[in-house]
Amino acid sequence: MSIPDPLPSFRLDDRLVVVTGSSSGLGRTFAEAFARLGARVVLAARRRDNLAKVARAIVDAGGRAEVVPTDILRLDGIQALADAVAGFAAEDDRIVLVNNAGLGFTKPALEVTEADWDGLIDLHVKGTFFCSQRIGALMLARGYGKIINLSSAWAASTDVDKSVYCTAKAAIRHMTAALSTEWAPRGVRVNALAPTTTMTDFVKDSLAARQDRAERLARRIKLGRFAEPSDIVGAAVFLASSASDFITGQTLFVDGGFTT
Repeated sequence: MSIPDPLPSFRLDDRLVVVTGSSSGLGRTFAEAFARLGARVVLAARRRDNLAKVARAIVDAGGRAEVVPTDILRLDGIQALADAVAGFAAEDDRIVLVNNAGLGFTKPALEVTEADWDGLIDLHVKGTFFCSQRIGALMLARGYGKIINLSSAWAASTDVDKSVYCTAKAAIRHMTAALSTEWAPRGVRVNALAPTTTMTDFVKDSLAARQDRAERLARRIKLGRFAEPSDIVGAAVFLASSASDFITGQTLFVDGGFTT
């Protein structure tokens, strides 16, 4: 059997990639990596000043970036983002959406309030669904697109004080499969990434306050350490690129063996 020629490309020169929650953490890491590989990146998060810093770093490194302040808890905000993407997209651009926006949440189940529940589920599940719906419509009209949802290793595992977060991330995992079933015949691939605990600045601060919890979680990761953002970005590039064109409906666990 011969190796295909040319090999599938991980370049993203023909991609317009939308990244929610891209002002910091994994979202910023993803956006900068996509830009380095040739994509034009649309940065979406609530704070314009933080987005402007990320955009400046991308442009200074020779990349292309657009800033669209967006609150994904509001449908009118999501629609405004979709309208901006439609305006940015050239006729031959292939649109990619990375539903990265989210927050960690740790609280005993008996202490969870209605506001806690609504805030987390709306951000993770409602936000992911309606960003996929509104920007996915642009992809469906073009006959090609890619959606990458951020699930979590917690979608397939549990721990104390994680009931709401596990629920939200499991919902995203199953939503990914459901949307892929509906949209695959029309050329839109929907997949998810499921990282383990990843050492963004927010996570470092959180774990520093609970050293006992940090040590217990670290022991569950078979590779012996928490993930760094650089450990996750390669999988995101793969799912955004043409190299993964025959993959849809899957959740890719990048978890160091956490869930095995």
